[in-house]
Amino acid sequence: MSEEKKHYMTEEGKKKLEDELQHLITTRRKEVVERIKVARSFGDLSENSEYDSAKEDQAFVEGRISQLEKMIRNAIMIENQKVDGNVVSLGKTVRLMELPDGDEEEYTIVGSAESDPIEGKISNDSPMAQSLIGKTVKDRVTVNTPAGEMQIEILEIR
Repeated sequence: MSEEKKHYMTEEGKKKLEDELQHLITTRRKEVVERIKVARSFGDLSENSEYDSAKEDQAFVEGRISQLEKMIRNAIMIENQKVDGNVVSLGKTVRLMELPDGDEEEYTIVGSAESDPIEGKISNDSPMAQSLIGKTVKDRVTVNTPAGEMQIEILEIR
């Protein structure tokens, strides 16, 4: 069997996954089972769209439970205390400026399991994070994005 993927995450990210897992196991799983029972009572399952829908939901819930259990089991916690505070690394928040236009942005580099670009959390596997990791304040970096190259300057690391 191949080695399972490691998932880097913060304590907050792991807690969020554990909460989702608990909700799926204690609430959603029971709701889906009840929907299947009700749909079965309608009779002929071969033409029962409610039954088919409930079975699809069940497959989704069980798949997500399995996925979350693997992610939690293979979690590697990000501990900033052991990392130089002046170097971009997992768990760090980076304020940067796009060159030459001067637009400022802020990103926190997290593991792929908890990335959420809308909240400013980018995966350590993303082109932006890969370009930033290991750099320091005032470094100018070229980021290869799907839209082309982008020049940035690191303003702050915390």
